Amino acid sequence: MIRILIAEDMRMLRRALVELISMQPDIEVVAELESGGDIVQRTESVRPDVAVLDIELPVLDGLSAAQEMHTRGLDTRVLILTSLGRPNHLRRALNANVRGFMLKDSGPDRLAEAIRAVAAGERVFDPQLTLAALDHVESPLTPREADVLRLAASGDDVDEIAGTLHLSVGTVRNYLTTVVYKLGARNRVDAIRIARSSGWL
Repeated sequence: MIRILIAEDMRMLRRALVELISMQPDIEVVAELESGGDIVQRTESVRPDVAVLDIELPVLDGLSAAQEMHTRGLDTRVLILTSLGRPNHLRRALNANVRGFMLKDSGPDRLAEAIRAVAAGERVFDPQLTLAALDHVESPLTPREADVLRLAASGDDVDEIAGTLHLSVGTVRNYLTTVVYKLGARNRVDAIRIARSSGWL
């Protein structure tokens, strides 16, 4: 019996996943979570064979949780299930030793097959996403520039960004100006759009 943990913040989707997977005779759902902040602790307590994690979770995203699990040396293998087919997510997943990466529009039979494969030690990655990652252009932004733009994208103003990153207001303005220039954007909002569509945020 393959024991799995599921983390998905949308209740209806989570329940549907649990019901679909529970129909498989060789797969048992031993934990279901709605917050990424609970993943590592529950994994340590119930020791599932596979953790099926959404990327977009409150408190801690699925990839960050996978990285923490990898850092702690947990044996649970991770399968990322997401609607966000961004190439940089696949790269982060590989760095976190994720064993599988699938889009949510995959069929239930395909998901069950992927869980079995991941549990057996195989790697399962969406072929379209893999091809997109090969064609992916690296971000021209430095890590600090990306941090500034990410906070701006979340709605923080210049003063808030400066406080969060322990920078002066002038330095934050300079970073934002540089980002707009590097991305060939018209303004900050356009820079956020470009960065997001390119998978750099």
